[in-house]
Amino acid sequence: MAGIALPLPRGNALDRLAISVSALCVVHCLASAVLLALLSSVAQPFLHESVHEIGLGLAMLLGAFALGRGVLDHGYMMPAAIGSLGLGIMGGALTLPHDSGEIVWTLVGVAVLALGHDLNRRAVI
Repeated sequence: MAGIALPLPRGNALDRLAISVSALCVVHCLASAVLLALLSSVAQPFLHESVHEIGLGLAMLLGAFALGRGVLDHGYMMPAAIGSLGLGIMGGALTLPHDSGEIVWTLVGVAVLALGHDLNRRAVI
């Protein structure tokens, strides 16, 4: 008996979606820092640890699908390796206290992950 195949978008669409989610992460990080500085009592929900854990989990799932599918489509491991490095940096940033260091390392990880998705998107062409 055959399993049910989920209709997933092709690699290019997944990578574009992942890059957009990376951009939303950057907006979240910067907005949280600004909101914290301006309205410390209002910004607190944005800084809750579960928001960051859920975000990293979604990034890992989307990265696994998009970057993994890219490896299957074009056979290049480099985009997946770079994207995985970005996810690792983001995961490491979660272990840091909520200050400018965490934000900087998260943004570095997001940028490296987005680079991996962009390389993956370009390789599929």
